[in-house]
Amino acid sequence: MRRDIRQGLVVAVALAVVVAVLAGVKAAQIVRMVRANESFVPPPEVVTSARVVATRWTSTRAAIGSLVAVRGVTLGAELPGLVREIAFESGTTVRRGAVLARLDTSAEEAQLAAAQADAALARLNLERTRRLRREEAIAQADLDAAEARAKQANATVANLRATIAKKTVRAPFDGRISIRQIELGQILSPGSPIASLQTVSPIHADFWLPQQALAELAVGQRARMRVDTFRGAAWDGAITTVNPEVDPATRNVRVRATFPNPDGRLRPGMFANVEVLSSETRPVLTIPATAVVFAPYGDSVFALEEKTDGGRSVTVAHQKFVRTGERRGDLVAVEAGLRAGETVVSTGAFKLRNGATVRVDNALAPRPQLAPTPTEQ
Repeated sequence: MRRDIRQGLVVAVALAVVVAVLAGVKAAQIVRMVRANESFVPPPEVVTSARVVATRWTSTRAAIGSLVAVRGVTLGAELPGLVREIAFESGTTVRRGAVLARLDTSAEEAQLAAAQADAALARLNLERTRRLRREEAIAQADLDAAEARAKQANATVANLRATIAKKTVRAPFDGRISIRQIELGQILSPGSPIASLQTVSPIHADFWLPQQALAELAVGQRARMRVDTFRGAAWDGAITTVNPEVDPATRNVRVRATFPNPDGRLRPGMFANVEVLSSETRPVLTIPATAVVFAPYGDSVFALEEKTDGGRSVTVAHQKFVRTGERRGDLVAVEAGLRAGETVVSTGAFKLRNGATVRVDNALAPRPQLAPTPTEQ
């Protein structure tokens, strides 16, 4: 019995010794980790930098507009008839007065021949009646009746000629014609569309601006337009019309600018980004838009400052709250919070904290542009 007690005590003592050793080892490890953490200095984050540049921007007002043809119409048949001839190809350019389509006029031409014969007979009767009247062989009433019949016959001829002319569809102005909507042998009713005709050189852009812009708008003011279809291309034009009324629902005013389109690349109905340019410029401070950290509580940037730490020079990033303004291309205007000449983090700001050390590497830094022209790979 005593032997069992002694063995139990030995086992308990051994277990206590093992637990104490393990606890000591673990405590030593924790102490070393705490000391290492206290002396640990995180490596500097790699970022790119850019300077706050003082420059001048031309005052502009941006708007979204739609392209409108200078002249545009959907050609249609004025009278019913059967299509006998189509004289145009879809998508071609036609001149004013060019014949586009002819309808069947055989019945009208036959009626015209009969009407011309009646008109000739009425003219002969009128001449004979006038001669007899000069000889006082007939009454004045007979002469009046002959003159009326001659006028009526001439009017019938003119009416038939006008009907025949209306069955020949001609281009009312120079322009580009759309895909045709008729075929040979098709019977058209009045108003049936034949094709659309558009004059696209030059071309209009219609857009809306708030009523506050009325004080700055004037006919002849410069405008610049870009379309997503042709990236990198821009068209310079001028305002040609400012609507005399303001929309009471939106308090916006409709504006029309005209742009040259000699190559016909711009088409009516296209979406366009329009900028109305002012002759005045204003001073601004600009930084790359990628330098701004946007947050609900306020926008900020990280300004860089050189400091000495333990005899060595380090670059430290300090967070500064800013108020941003207009954005153009890759740049954004800073209205408050920075001074010209300061250096800010242009890329990599999202991984920084206030007072963090950084290492600036601008070897692969993107160059911000006012009017970027991205290239497709």
